[in-house]
Amino acid sequence: MMISVAHLARFSAPARLARIGVMVAMTALVAACASNSTTDPNAAGLGGANTPGSVAEFQSASVGDRVFFDTDSSEINAQGQAILERQASWLNRYTRYSFTLEGHADERGTREYNFALGARRAEAVKNYLVARGISSARIRTMSYGKERPVATCDDISCWSQNRRVQTVLSGG
Repeated sequence: MMISVAHLARFSAPARLARIGVMVAMTALVAACASNSTTDPNAAGLGGANTPGSVAEFQSASVGDRVFFDTDSSEINAQGQAILERQASWLNRYTRYSFTLEGHADERGTREYNFALGARRAEAVKNYLVARGISSARIRTMSYGKERPVATCDDISCWSQNRRVQTVLSGG
């Protein structure tokens, strides 16, 4: 909305001030809305699960960001291979992302043993993805051992959720 100085001159001083105040407020509101793009999930690559190339799509069931392991094992089972095939396909399509493979273990075993097991799991996933064309330069591995459980109870239902490698995207 454009108002010229000549147009404002037709109004009394108080009316001019009121109109100028309204214009300033509207301009500030428009500017605030325009600069609020950081809350737009698509602008940050977060998007919804239906947004191609978004973090949410990667984390959704259509790709999957976690591979689970058997007790005391770093061998990737058939279910894990299926998830990693989807990850490899997605990561080859969206090369702007680098990522960290976080190895985890359940609460049983010593701290040292679980750190080593988490590292072996992360390395196994890395090797699988590299064999499917993902550049090793995009991949970082890290082990948390048993330090970051997603479920806490003294039962197989929790332990099985904690024996995992989680792929965490960055960049994009």
